[in-house]
Amino acid sequence: MKKDRRREPFRALIRDSRGASAVEYGLILSLVFLAVMGAIASLGSAVQSRWNNIAERVSSI
Repeated sequence: MKKDRRREPFRALIRDSRGASAVEYGLILSLVFLAVMGAIASLGSAVQSRWNNIAERVSSI
């Protein structure tokens, strides 16, 4: 009987699903963050190459 009393808090934690949606929202947010960072990195490279091209044209004048 004492063993059941010790296990009851753990069983309650396993059955509790209140934090599940918070974890799901955290995962979605992290995926959105990674997508935004990838887009920024890609856009940054394109902008840098464009400015380098402009700088070369101005230097050649």
